[in-house]
Amino acid sequence: MSATDKTKNKADQLAGKAKEKFGQATGDKERENQGKADQAKSNLKDAGEKVKDAFKK
Repeated sequence: MSATDKTKNKADQLAGKAKEKFGQATGDKERENQGKADQAKSNLKDAGEKVKDAFKK
């Protein structure tokens, strides 16, 4: 996995976590769920990159 992809995925994950926490703090369930979805999407991208790396070896 390239460093750029790894950094981008981590930034997406952190943004999702921030969105989730903001939703929790304000009682906005929709924003909280969006944050959780963003984190899940980031984790899937990360897993996909790891699979690609495994096939390169």
